[in-house]
Amino acid sequence: MEHYNMNLTLKVWRQENTNAKGRFETYKVADISSEMSFLEMIDVLNERLVREGADPIAFDHDCREGICGMCSMHINGRPHGPWHATTTCQLHMRAFKDGDTIVVEPWRAQAFPVIKDLVTDRSSFDRIVQAGGFVSINTGNAVDGNAIPVEKDKADASFAAASCIACGACVAACKNASASLFMAAKVAHLNLLPQGQPERKSRVLSMVAQMDKEGFGSCTFTGACEAVCPKEISITNISRMNKDYLMAGLSSEK
Repeated sequence: MEHYNMNLTLKVWRQENTNAKGRFETYKVADISSEMSFLEMIDVLNERLVREGADPIAFDHDCREGICGMCSMHINGRPHGPWHATTTCQLHMRAFKDGDTIVVEPWRAQAFPVIKDLVTDRSSFDRIVQAGGFVSINTGNAVDGNAIPVEKDKADASFAAASCIACGACVAACKNASASLFMAAKVAHLNLLPQGQPERKSRVLSMVAQMDKEGFGSCTFTGACEAVCPKEISITNISRMNKDYLMAGLSSEK
């Protein structure tokens, strides 16, 4: 693959804190390698800003391997940028052309308040998981997973749902800022397995209640969430969650 350098214009959202008024600031970056990752490009810019005595751009990152879900950036109107099924840390600068202008924003959602610049508070996801995204073992040791037979199709569907990295791209892409795809993935990967059956009904009721409490919008099933998910979580999980929620609600009324 041919390697080349490029000059770019960045329009980056800067915001001091949650209560401050944000604004876009424009930066020129030169001699950016096409083989850099998007985060490495921002590292280069931040090093320059520090040398100039300016405040570097705050952004979330950790593993830089597409695993942790921390690299939450809206790039040219799309969560994680133009490449399909790719996190921002895996996005390389060859996705852009010399002379391009790139607009970089944080996730936009009431439930994801901006902490600073591109960093948002996504602890609402943590509280949803804490509400029911687990399996309880009340007495004795946990049963060996291999001792419980699991149907192949359910095991595959559970594994696919469990690949969700809780990045929040689904929320950022949704016109309603709905967390349904994230929620559905967390519910499905447990509700599909035998180990998750004892709490199947209480799990979905508790987690949906917490999701609503956090201020996420309702799902209108447009599919925008699935289109930008870096792990390609299927919206069929939302249908599965809605069915579980309906059945749990009906049984709890008896």
